[in-house]
Amino acid sequence: MTKTELISSISDKANCTKKDASAALEATLAAIQEALENGEKVSITGFGTFEVRERGEKKCINPRTKAEMICPPSKAPAFKAGRTLKEAVNK
Repeated sequence: MTKTELISSISDKANCTKKDASAALEATLAAIQEALENGEKVSITGFGTFEVRERGEKKCINPRTKAEMICPPSKAPAFKAGRTLKEAVNK
C-alpha cells in the first residue's frame, strides 16, 4: 500500500475528503517523527510502539576495497507490533 492508497483508505473509512485525510496523516507522521527525534517512545494501544534504538560502534568491511573500518555509533527508528496487530495479521 502506498501513501496515496492509504490516504484514500482513510478518506473512505473516516467519511472525509482526501485533503482532510492527507492533512491528518501528515500531522500524525510529523508528531511521531518529532517524538522520536526527542528520544521519546510512541505507544499506540493495540497497534504497536515506535522507539529509537541505539546501535553501538562496530567493525565493518568496505565491500569495494575490502578494508576494515569502524562504523560509528548511530540511532535507528524501530517498530514493535502490538498483540492486537499481531493477532489480526495471523488470522
